Amino acid sequence: MASDTLTIIDNRTGKKYDIPVQNGAIKATDLFQIKVSEDDGLVSYDPGFMNTASCQSRITYIDGDKGILRYRGYPIEQLAEQSTYLETAYLILYGELPGKSELAEWIGNITIHSIIHENIKKHIDGFHHDAHPMGILVSTVAALSTFYPDAKKIFDAKSRREQTYRLISKMPTLAAFAYRHSLGLPYSYPDNDLSYTGNFLNMLFKMTELKYKPNPVLEKALDVLFILHADHEQNCSTNAMRGVSSSQVDPYSSVAAAAAALYGPLHGGANEAVLRMLMGIGSKEKVSEFIKKVKGGEGRLMGFGHRVYKNYDPRAKIIKDIADQVFEVRGRNPLLDIALELERIALEDDYFIKRKLYPNVDFYSGLIYQSMGLPMDMFPVLFAIPRTSGWIAQWEEMLTDPDQKLARPKQVYLGADKRDYLAMDRRS
Repeated sequence: MASDTLTIIDNRTGKKYDIPVQNGAIKATDLFQIKVSEDDGLVSYDPGFMNTASCQSRITYIDGDKGILRYRGYPIEQLAEQSTYLETAYLILYGELPGKSELAEWIGNITIHSIIHENIKKHIDGFHHDAHPMGILVSTVAALSTFYPDAKKIFDAKSRREQTYRLISKMPTLAAFAYRHSLGLPYSYPDNDLSYTGNFLNMLFKMTELKYKPNPVLEKALDVLFILHADHEQNCSTNAMRGVSSSQVDPYSSVAAAAAALYGPLHGGANEAVLRMLMGIGSKEKVSEFIKKVKGGEGRLMGFGHRVYKNYDPRAKIIKDIADQVFEVRGRNPLLDIALELERIALEDDYFIKRKLYPNVDFYSGLIYQSMGLPMDMFPVLFAIPRTSGWIAQWEEMLTDPDQKLARPKQVYLGADKRDYLAMDRRS
């Protein structure tokens, strides 16, 4: 009868080891018993965590080969079509869809926390007028920890719940204020009569009107985009959230660290890279020439391929439909024809098919944000707002997981062996 173990024979010593297998994984610490001498236990070397699980999670499931994404078991397609961002955030955080009264209470608690302390506004005012909005967001989220010292009570369930309300509610306010600051515009305060995304649009775009009325198509499009970006398993920023939180720091500092990870062009800035690529191509007629250069190693096809997905990113299909709805309201983005031609050629070319390079979530999201009138500097900020619910869910899961410890990876040391210090006059 088969045993749930992995048998390893160390050819250096001839010894045999039986390593338990649980849930398709072995414990890395079990490898340390495999050794030649007492102080050289075996470790796994895995830069970038290509095949190393850092946790057990019940939040998000991805099957990259089949193009599947689910939150708490619910397909992303169903949530994008039938749910709202705040309902989806509740699901991600608490594991089940809320009842009617639970959803009303949840929305109410998020809504009433949207105002930020006036001193935070002064903090934003201190940035140079051309400061990157994401830099402002990272800084101000971290600063919130000084306004809510009770956030340090991370093992108090009531305190964690309060910080959850505050973070999810205040992120759009901080983001919108950062945007308005970059334009030299007065801040537009939250309007609690509006929906989560409607209020965000109000804080971004309200000018002299007494009451801002968000366009329902744009409001819904932003809500769907927020659902699609709410969580995505153990990505770079989520790993940062868990890693920093393992030191038991407050959640504001952890979210700031996660947002800083998202700031990078390989993560939250990927849709900006897509737009710059499309603008660089210039016209639909030049797409074939660009593809030829990419295949020749002279360029990179942005918005295609994914670390996890080896099939069509399920979020990309949804976003493509949303893009059409936004373009009907805002006018056709001139870069769309280039994007469509690029997608058509790439999906028919064996070079990209063999490498399983399919459009990902970033390929069309930048076009939508640009059509809404948002600058490229805001793109990672727009990613950080919805991802906050996922970060907090991952944080909560980590805190209540008895297996989790202070993150402290091993290394493979390749430096010099022991050597003696030389006085200055003896150095060559």
